[in-house]
Amino acid sequence: MQIRLGEIAYARSGDKGSGATLGIIAYTAQGYTILRDRVTAEAIESYFRPMGCGRVMRFEWDAIIALQFALPEVLAGGGSRSLRVDSQGKAIGQVALEMIIDVPEKEIEGARPVQD
Repeated sequence: MQIRLGEIAYARSGDKGSGATLGIIAYTAQGYTILRDRVTAEAIESYFRPMGCGRVMRFEWDAIIALQFALPEVLAGGGSRSLRVDSQGKAIGQVALEMIIDVPEKEIEGARPVQD
């Protein structure tokens, strides 16, 4: 089945010179397993390619069930030089949460946050 990344994770992002970092944090351990298996550097690079993101790097943070991505060229010169609306990369995390990923239905159980 296809789901929005935002169904199993939340995100934070910000500028680092002409690039940005993107943190994707799973709500649950099962969600982190899905992230680790399906949200690759190549997938993020393909998703953000229209913005000229450059070669994306991925880092795993198992202890906090999160992935971190470096998008080295996505801000087209950085906060003080870029003419982009989001010149400091604050919206990149929200945009990433709209990414669609394929997940077998049996793996979704336990990956979403518990609703009160």
